[in-house]
Amino acid sequence: MSTAARPGEAAPALHPRGLPRPGRTLVMGIVNVTPDSFSDGGRWFDPERAVAHGLALLDEGADILDVGGESTRPGAARPAVEEEMRRVLPVVRELVAAGATVSVDTMRAEVAAHAVEAGAALVNDVSGGLADPAMLPLMARAGTPYVLMHWRGHSAGMQANAVYGDVVADVVDELRARVDAALRAGVPGDCLIVDPGLGFAKHAEHNWRLLGRLREVAALGLPVLVGAARKSFLGHLLADPETGRPRPAHLRDAATSAVSVLAAARGTWCVRVHDVASTADAVRVTARWGLESVATPLPMPQS
Repeated sequence: MSTAARPGEAAPALHPRGLPRPGRTLVMGIVNVTPDSFSDGGRWFDPERAVAHGLALLDEGADILDVGGESTRPGAARPAVEEEMRRVLPVVRELVAAGATVSVDTMRAEVAAHAVEAGAALVNDVSGGLADPAMLPLMARAGTPYVLMHWRGHSAGMQANAVYGDVVADVVDELRARVDAALRAGVPGDCLIVDPGLGFAKHAEHNWRLLGRLREVAALGLPVLVGAARKSFLGHLLADPETGRPRPAHLRDAATSAVSVLAAARGTWCVRVHDVASTADAVRVTARWGLESVATPLPMPQS
């Protein structure tokens, strides 16, 4: 079974257990509790500010809040596990207590375990279980929805691994291997979500090819998460025509919304974004447009 939408449809075909089912592509709002995020420069590093930001994203229409305490921008250094837990766990607890559906963005099983105990409903692992051998057994025990992202190494050196034959075929094959590993470890199939890993060990052209051929990722038969928000390939596309300087991260939200619309039109399960308000509107329009095109097909031209 594939998440690819039928002609005229925008609503995803598959949903992981226990997560919201709004009948359209979900919107995951990013809550970076880090001092060195590429997109917000540590604005939400203080836990109280992070919680307030998460609540604001809920008000703007986020279906899920993704709380992360480790920057995964190219070249980023890893925090100690104790520091990562110090950053994320208070925020997870407060947002869960406020009624949010919370995801924890972590590669570490220890962090994931404590976050799930604190009420996180989803674990978003950018390493797909490769960074910590304890992660897949944990997810098998927890029975919590789990995002397997395509990954080829930690941020400090990942771009050296951006070498592919056919990037889409290679990413799909490597994701399939991680899915098989998760299933062998006992992770329930209806908990699994895949993410092609835009920007992770990928150059701009790789990202564009993956977006253009998302249906091949969806052909794995699992919900698909797309995270293009404010990433550098958008900045390079929108570079200043005179200086060649990439557009700054905080000015890439309109481009992100365009990616969200196109991903939603292809039946993508969820998009992960910083600017929730614009994307929440965009995916609702996309879903409604899809329903309308099914109900009232365009007339055929007369000969």
